[in-house]
Amino acid sequence: MSEDMMSPLYAVRSRKLPPTAVPYVFAFFMSAIMALLMCSVIVAANSGVDQGYPARVVGAYAFAMPVAFVCVLIVRPLVMRLVSMVCRMPG
Repeated sequence: MSEDMMSPLYAVRSRKLPPTAVPYVFAFFMSAIMALLMCSVIVAANSGVDQGYPARVVGAYAFAMPVAFVCVLIVRPLVMRLVSMVCRMPG
């Protein structure tokens, strides 16, 4: 192998997912973060913050995260169209 292929930079780049994974990785991170934030706020608003709060948030999150992931995958094309109507897109 050449020295270029042995460099740490090459090792980092080779561990990245291909560009075709971008919509799914975006949906995963977006849904994970938004579901956690929303579950935290809604659980606090509905039942208050006490000793059982973290357990209730985790329970709600376990249900909400997969639903949010599927929803982000479904609405992403619509959102991209709406964004392109409002913003100049790169390229």
